[in-house]
Amino acid sequence: MSGKLAIVFPGQGCQFVGMGRDLWEAYPQVRELYAQADDLLGIGLTELCHSGPEEALTDTANTQPAIFVTSLALWYLVEPRLPIVPNGVGAFAGHSLGEYSALTAAGALTFSDGLRLVRRRGEAMRDAGIDEPGGMAAIIGLDDEVVEELVAEVSGDDADAVWPANYNSPGQVIIAGALGALDRAMALAKERGAKRALPLNVSVACHTPLMAAAGQRLGRALEETSFRQPLAPVVCNATAQPTTDATAIKAALMRQLSSPVRWTDSVRRMASDGVGSLLELGPKSVLAGLIRRIDRSLTTATVTDADALESLDPHSLL
Repeated sequence: MSGKLAIVFPGQGCQFVGMGRDLWEAYPQVRELYAQADDLLGIGLTELCHSGPEEALTDTANTQPAIFVTSLALWYLVEPRLPIVPNGVGAFAGHSLGEYSALTAAGALTFSDGLRLVRRRGEAMRDAGIDEPGGMAAIIGLDDEVVEELVAEVSGDDADAVWPANYNSPGQVIIAGALGALDRAMALAKERGAKRALPLNVSVACHTPLMAAAGQRLGRALEETSFRQPLAPVVCNATAQPTTDATAIKAALMRQLSSPVRWTDSVRRMASDGVGSLLELGPKSVLAGLIRRIDRSLTTATVTDADALESLDPHSLL
């Protein structure tokens, strides 16, 4: 990686009713982007983002394109303000869904192809959650190895198992799986000294083998989509490795739904490759706090709305 700045995008969970409205009101190009999304998807995504209802926005088939469009709106506004783009951006990365935003920002996907993929991804995950019900929980205050041991201890076969799903930062691991196994894992985590072990408000076991059917559906869509070489390396969730190879990117995305998000390792890899600053773009700031817990030497900044955009000082990131 040649530069010192990484652009990063959050995943599901940062959505809220009203997201992107101030951008839409202030910038004609954002209105055009949302209108394009409405036309491509055949749904009122703009109205859903800006006015809800919340129940419809939190349907994962809608949530994912909503976050994607809002995140890309921010990127298209930020990009001209960064004189170092494209050669000075050392990396792009995103957490789970955010990896698609990163790939689109980096030029590996067109906006329309990225949007279609995240819509298909959301639909596939929603349907997989119906066919293979599950859940997720945050384990706070235990080493990764302890979490790995306890989930193995409480798991039976895949129908009664739980796995690490997101390695978010040291001492914060999200686990996911069948509900019974998830309850056993949370109880055992507390016995092993976890500060907190709490269920998340989701009904799918993301980034586990329970997403295999969703992965197959998404895989067909990925095979039909053209990927280009990105402007800068994209650090993949599944491998925590940077790549500019379109074939490797597609393979990593095919693994992503059923394998853990290796966010801690991804941030450490970017730092080891010379990245010193990370700019997070999304409806809410989620990743900046995780990044600071991973490596306090890194500089972080976030742009979530029009006010943050106007106060952004690009030189502070160089």
